[in-house]
Amino acid sequence: MRRSVLASTVALAGILPLVAATPAVAAPAPGSTSGGDPYFPAAGNGGYDVRHYGLGLAYEPGTGRLDGTAVITLTATTDLSSFSLDLRGLAVAKVLVDGRKAAFTQTSAADGRGGELVVQARLAARSTHRVTVVYGGVPGRPTDIGGELYGWVSTPDGALVANEPEGASTWFPVNDVPGDKATYDFVISVPAGKTAVANGELVGRPVTAHGRTVWTWHAKDPMASYLATASIGDFELTTQTGPRGLPINDFVDRDLAGDERATAQASLAQEPEMVAFLETVYGRYPFTSFGSIVDDDSVGYALETQTKPVYSGAPDASTVLHELAHQWVGDSVTPARWADIWLNEGLATFSEWLWAEHTGTGRLQESFDAVMATPADDEFWQVAPADPGAADLFADATYNRGAAALYALRGEIGEQAFGTLLRRWATEHRYGTVTTADFTALAERVSHRDLDDFFRTWLYTPAKPTTW
Repeated sequence: MRRSVLASTVALAGILPLVAATPAVAAPAPGSTSGGDPYFPAAGNGGYDVRHYGLGLAYEPGTGRLDGTAVITLTATTDLSSFSLDLRGLAVAKVLVDGRKAAFTQTSAADGRGGELVVQARLAARSTHRVTVVYGGVPGRPTDIGGELYGWVSTPDGALVANEPEGASTWFPVNDVPGDKATYDFVISVPAGKTAVANGELVGRPVTAHGRTVWTWHAKDPMASYLATASIGDFELTTQTGPRGLPINDFVDRDLAGDERATAQASLAQEPEMVAFLETVYGRYPFTSFGSIVDDDSVGYALETQTKPVYSGAPDASTVLHELAHQWVGDSVTPARWADIWLNEGLATFSEWLWAEHTGTGRLQESFDAVMATPADDEFWQVAPADPGAADLFADATYNRGAAALYALRGEIGEQAFGTLLRRWATEHRYGTVTTADFTALAERVSHRDLDDFFRTWLYTPAKPTTW
């Protein structure tokens, strides 16, 4: 039996009237097993907010087995008789609530997209508790709504971890909705010679003993669960410095082929300049470090995991810029519900257009014209960016129609007001969660214009705009 590595301990009445026939006090109700997002009703839970995840993980690439101990600090938002955490495909051995054993049950969904750990414990509203879950098994290989592997994905030399939209539950017990942000600590044990990379900053040096190496990472800023990673592999580290001494640490797969390696190195070398450019658009970089994880082509996409975007295969410069832009729009400022994903992808794609114009490799008008050249009867226009539906969450319209809407808005309210809008959006909502309604309201305040008709046409109507 493989030994688990425990995460470091994470620190974090009423008076009834004395009268006859006093109504009985209602018994606490169980917390909901859904976070309430209609796109993914099996994800998330109700009745509490998570403040911190302390994750102790031990992984064996040869067998694919993952053993974990999660120490979760949460605060009840109502009186509870039980609460649940999302967890699928991994077996729980023990649950403690404030150091005491708690009864629990596990359920799974027939389609593999859900799984619940239901803990029997009475929690009072506004009380804070430490929940410890010991678990293990071989994570499954689920596919997301686009048919791509996601969550904890085993690779020949380790694992590539990319959770969007609700794949965090494949490797730790979690309230897997973007609106419940928390801080994280990771203590990851891997075979000696392997590198484990997670969000935030490395704490001390990795420690090797008895054929295992332990890597410890701390992510101090609030983070949505879909942005967490704990990727493992044979990585080489290169370092750079961004504005004001910002540390940039890039981890690149040693097995990347020659041409791919050259492409990745050329793209990543532009990160300091990209940070400086995006600061002129969105304000100061929101975190204390940056970097990248470049692995083999096991999933075929990139993801903006907070402070450490994951790239499956060698990224080009536009892809690096896109994922870097997400650190402001998506990671720091995060949609509270998945219907508003265009606030991530439309803005990041528009940032690519801005970068192309900045570097002389393209023009904003040309990028916009290329989108608008799509015929009106193309299915592209049938997806409304502000409510694409779960099946079209990652449709091209979420990205390019969203970006085109932003360019059209720039023309509608003027370049100066639009620039103010982007900067205020990223700074006033820093580390928070938002909706499309928040964005449209800010656009109206900045421009002093009624923009209802504009946004109805560009964001909510499943048809090509007739004027722009």
